[in-house]
Amino acid sequence: MSFHSDNETGVAPEIFAALAAVNDGTVMPYGNDQLTASLNESLSRLFGTEVNAFLVVTGTASNVLALSTMTPPYGGIYCHEKAHILVDECGGPEFYTGGARLLPMTGADGKLHADDLAVVLREQRDDVHYIKPSALSLTQVTESGTVYTPEDVTDLCRLAKDKGMHVHMDGTRFANAVASLGCHPADITWKAGVDVLSFGATKNGAIAAEAVVFFNQTLAQDFSARRKRGGHLPSKMRFMAAQFNAYLENDRWLGYATHANRMAEKLAVELNEVPDVEFSYPVQANLIFADMPQAMLKAIQDTGYQPDYWLWENGRCEVRFVTAFNTREQDIEQLMKVIRSL
Repeated sequence: MSFHSDNETGVAPEIFAALAAVNDGTVMPYGNDQLTASLNESLSRLFGTEVNAFLVVTGTASNVLALSTMTPPYGGIYCHEKAHILVDECGGPEFYTGGARLLPMTGADGKLHADDLAVVLREQRDDVHYIKPSALSLTQVTESGTVYTPEDVTDLCRLAKDKGMHVHMDGTRFANAVASLGCHPADITWKAGVDVLSFGATKNGAIAAEAVVFFNQTLAQDFSARRKRGGHLPSKMRFMAAQFNAYLENDRWLGYATHANRMAEKLAVELNEVPDVEFSYPVQANLIFADMPQAMLKAIQDTGYQPDYWLWENGRCEVRFVTAFNTREQDIEQLMKVIRSL
């Protein structure tokens, strides 16, 4: 376990078994199979409202295709300055929307805040010469490992809707947010005003399975064509559907995330006892950002661990530790044994 990312992990055994179970025989391709068809019903039960869901292979595809349904080429998408759609998706939102502009905002603890958004929207000019505010994108869990509460999401969505904007949620770690908050999935999505959720499974036990979940049915009308034209309609869809159905069955999605969060909490408690280590953000899910001396990071790397890090000029660095659905307590103990020895 390197603690570099939850992308590095293997596959949950239940999901792997589900793939093997659908490997016999033939079924209709491109999602015209019963397993894929049942996904809408399963997700509708989960969220307590009728949804229209579409499977794609990557988180980037789920985000950029979702945004393309709510933003014209002359539109603007408000997001946090650390948002994945801004920093890590290689201009994908601009490409799939035909040129819409991402409008980054600062925000403490990696979150957008309603007071700040209110000021920005109030100063936005309604003029043909200016970008038209079209969408708000929230990342849940944020790139700083923090979590939007139901009240946070509701307040932000209300401001966006008052301005005639749609709301997208990048939920690549959505399960970890729900596990952290102990709330119903609806409380931080459609009940709060979210139109479309990119519901991730890949970081939480799947091989490659992401669902674009539409609560706003109007936005879903042409998504099938957008997905196909964008090159994200796999022919053997049953294998993606098998992953996601197994993910949802018996609330495994929540169980996996709860375990990952618990392992992060354990690691945070241990790190908090190490001299000269400080947390950059509150630990609220399965991401830990720890400020430590660069020499400590190098010693950690020399033993084989490869966490993400950012260097500072004063000889210190910010190190990111990520736990996952299959992180073991002995993995944490082994890492801490190395750190304590320093």
